[in-house]
Amino acid sequence: MNKTKRARAIAIADTQTNTKLLAARLLMLATGVTAACIAYLAARSF
Repeated sequence: MNKTKRARAIAIADTQTNTKLLAARLLMLATGVTAACIAYLAARSF
């Protein structure tokens, strides 16, 4: 019984970590896309 609770707690903690990592990756991706768009528009305007 105790092992089941511990395994569930570990799984929940792992899911929360994965969610944070996913959010960080999406934020980095959005930052990269924004920078690429700005660079493209700057190159196009000159």
